[in-house]
Amino acid sequence: MWGGAVVGLAIILAASYALLNKGPQKTQTSYAVTDQSRPRAQLNKTSEDLGKMKVSEDKSYDFTMKNIGKKPLQLFNISSSCGCTFGQVIYNGVTSEKFGMHTKSAYQIEIPPQKEAVIRVTYSPSIMPVYGPVEREVYIKTNDPENPTLTFIVKAVVQ
Repeated sequence: MWGGAVVGLAIILAASYALLNKGPQKTQTSYAVTDQSRPRAQLNKTSEDLGKMKVSEDKSYDFTMKNIGKKPLQLFNISSSCGCTFGQVIYNGVTSEKFGMHTKSAYQIEIPPQKEAVIRVTYSPSIMPVYGPVEREVYIKTNDPENPTLTFIVKAVVQ
């Protein structure tokens, strides 16, 4: 009688662990600001005005980021300032899942030296309806010692 319960509990614990720990954890490589052989994130811009929009609309903007350094640029811990705003990384034709305010993920991507990636920021006001001028942000952690956190801002006037 107890043997079946113990086996059942062991199966539940193993399944829970497998769901919560998808694959090996990736590590970030650290560099000093003085290291000439380091990753360096260069952004075309960090803010975009999406203009006027209806509360029922979704609008996105694609920011361009280039690694102008000499080592791979790691992007990880993507989050946002609101549950209505999402960030995605597009690299080499592959689009990541959407990351938001409460997203927990082991996602990490490396952008090789002299390569570009796109950071897509999407604002969906219907999720948390507000009207008037708004500003929302997406945050991405990096291993660039000069830019450990990249912040992308979208502004809009919700009608």
